[in-house]
Order: sequence, then structure tokens, then C-alpha cells
Amino acid sequence: MRAQAVLARVRDTELTKFHAELAGTQVEAATGPCTGVAALGEALTQARAMLAGAARAEGVELISRGTPVKAATRSVIADGSRFHRVLDMYAGVVEDYEACGCHVHVGVPDRETAVAVLNHVRPWLPTLLALSANSSGHGYASWRMVLQSRFPGSGVPPLFRDARDYDAHVARMVTCGTLVDAAQSFWLVRLASRLPTVEFRAADAAAEVDGAVLQAALSRALVHAAHEDVQKGVEPSAVRDDVLAAAVWTASRYGIGGDAVDPWRECRVPATVLLDDLVEHVTPALEERRELALVRELVAARV
Repeated sequence: MRAQAVLARVRDTELTKFHAELAGTQVEAATGPCTGVAALGEALTQARAMLAGAARAEGVELISRGTPVKAATRSVIADGSRFHRVLDMYAGVVEDYEACGCHVHVGVPDRETAVAVLNHVRPWLPTLLALSANSSGHGYASWRMVLQSRFPGSGVPPLFRDARDYDAHVARMVTCGTLVDAAQSFWLVRLASRLPTVEFRAADAAAEVDGAVLQAALSRALVHAAHEDVQKGVEPSAVRDDVLAAAVWTASRYGIGGDAVDPWRECRVPATVLLDDLVEHVTPALEERRELALVRELVAARV
């Protein structure tokens, strides 16, 4: 429970900002905007080195994982009025909740485009989760996703007509008392509340920097491909919400080395088949940024 002491030993840089998280066992590092994967890798490497050094100075170790190796019986909630509002609302769901994700923000021109992009990337979210699975426990590859599923509205977001529909949905959930405020949701992809970005939240925290770089490259390429489809008037895939929910559960259960649910064909396939489909789908976007070779190398290291 030494997060505050560790954070007190680090200072924000031009590349990275450091924050407290919900539990007193967690710290968060957030990079600034990066135009390429090399800059992102540099920022993440520097941030992890700084946090690891600060942790050692406090007599603890830094572990990047979706859930802790040994969970606390009851989490110590970090200081902050919003954190305590979360505890008051969700009670026992957050009392033992210690989960760390790898979040990727991708810039978009405007909110209408962002919502259209959300609709197009939905079927690929379970594959991003399976690829990232780094919180094994209780027979699951991603126990973090199981813990997160206890919150209302978790999983893949529904289809939205436009930005107004998106905002109305969030506001309705706040009014119904299932979200603390309009900045909160538990979807695996959403519009960021304070940034002009699409925010991917499917992945577990990456054990190594390369894993986070891979998630960032694929997420950005998915947004690029979706934007291209939106501009061409291509409609989002008509995949069923219940099948997507099954795909998320299966990804959390088996990870990238086991079965997956194909959202289009509505059947089980090896997760690596969907990963190959994902890379093929975003190949033009990766080629445009000269990142295809790197992504293929990083994918090969994980399957």
C-alpha cells in the first residue's frame, strides 16, 4: 500500500505524467501525445525505469500486470473525493478491486467521427484483450476482465447513432445511478472525457514495453481503418451484442493461445486466426506509417 510514497519520489516529465489510481497499491504512468511507436517506446521505458527506482527506494517492487500476484483482502482506496465516491457507489465490488489496464488514446477529428469509429472497432476489442492477457488466475488468462465485468455496463459498447446518442446514453446511466459521473464508463472503448480521442481500454497492463507498443500500434491502425470506412460510407459490421459478450468472456478465459469467438461467423475459432485477420485488416494503415514489419515481429513474439 505504498503508492503515494512511490509517487512522491517521481516527477512529471515532458514525456510522462504520473498519477494515483483507485487502490493504494497502484500507480499510473500516462505519456503525452506520441506521433510514432519509437517515441512511445522511449516514453514508456523512461517512465517504468523511474517508477521502478522509486519503488525500490521504498523497499517494494514494481510489477506491470493486470492484477496483482497476491491480491489484498481489502484494497486501501487512494486519497481523493472521486475515488471515495466510487467506493460509496460500488461498495464490495471495489473493496478488493486491484486491476491495471493498458489504455491507448488515439486522436480523432471530432466527436461525430469518434462515435462512428467506436461503432466500427467493436468487433476487434476481444482480440485486443486476448492478445494482451496478463492477469492469469482462477483458470483465466485475464482475471482483470472478470473483475471488471462486475461493474454495470462493462464490455463492448452498444452501437450509437451519433455523438448526441452517445452523450444521452452516458447521462442516462448517471441519472439511473450506475455511473458516478459522465466521465466514467466501463466500456472497452469509449470517448475520452477531457481529450479529443478514442480511448481503448481492452488490454491488460503489459508486462513489457513491447506489449504496450503493440497495443498502441494496433489501436491506432484500427482507428485509421475505421475512419477510412466512415469516409467511404461503409456501415459498421452487424455483429450481435450477445456474441460480442461471449467473445470478451472467451478472450478473458483463454487468451491468445486458446479458443476465441468469431463475432462475424458466430462460432469458435483459434484466437490466432482472429489476430491474423486483425493484422490483415489494418495492414494498409500500418504500411502507411511503416509499422507493419514491427507489428508482425511483436505479434510473432506473443503467439
